[in-house]
Amino acid sequence: MSEKVTMRVKENGSIRITGTVDIVDADGNVIESKTDFSLCRCGHSKDKPWCDGTHKTAGFEAPAI
Repeated sequence: MSEKVTMRVKENGSIRITGTVDIVDADGNVIESKTDFSLCRCGHSKDKPWCDGTHKTAGFEAPAI
């Protein structure tokens, strides 16, 4: 049985992924497997698609889902 993966959209912050997922390119090739990470939701990260915490100083505001 595979590990359960969860996604949490944080208030005024990132999208937090817990569990292991495969990151695939546009052609469907696995380019990386990643465990427990955050995706940028504010658009200001210098390491997109990964969150680098810039939302804290960029004034990003959005509700949790």
